[in-house]
Amino acid sequence: MPLHLPPAPAAGLRSVRTALASPTAVHEAPTPALRTARGPLIAEPGLPVHVLDPTAPRSAGRTRLNSWRFTVRNGDRPLAVGEARLTADGWTFSHFFEGPYVNAADRAMHEADALSTPYQARLLSVPALYMLMLWLHTDVADMSAESALGEQDLLVPLAPAPPGFTAYLPLRAAQFLPVLERRLAPPASPAGLLDSLA
Repeated sequence: MPLHLPPAPAAGLRSVRTALASPTAVHEAPTPALRTARGPLIAEPGLPVHVLDPTAPRSAGRTRLNSWRFTVRNGDRPLAVGEARLTADGWTFSHFFEGPYVNAADRAMHEADALSTPYQARLLSVPALYMLMLWLHTDVADMSAESALGEQDLLVPLAPAPPGFTAYLPLRAAQFLPVLERRLAPPASPAGLLDSLA
């Protein structure tokens, strides 16, 4: 079943397309793939990027919308991403970038599109682990800027995945959150270790 894609903010997509048409913006971006591409470059409607809320308990899986990423393609090939962020003036172009996550997100989206369960596609950033995941949200109608991971939501680590995670191997949110809690827990103090051995 095709993935449900949340509607991208028109102003955000327009700002990325405007930047893509600007030789200055493309030339100044750290994206050799854009500067050397032959043929037309097309920015297509993208995905919202949510970030785990660092102020909430990690076990709650609270997230907030951080930005929108629009894939820039040269034909069928993804080359880079244009990011738009919400400012006081609305959705505005932020920057272009390239790297392994561009192709990884494209691959994960193609694989997820073959699933039989309907999901809404998002990206989830976990800055504390330097990790980006494709978030397959079971609530396909959820358009809120702040939401929580559902227990049945699938999270697909994108390559390169941090140690302890396998790229493209989906995890249920209910599996991921306890792992995250353990990974980010402060180390036990030496005194605490000695007490536990006593």
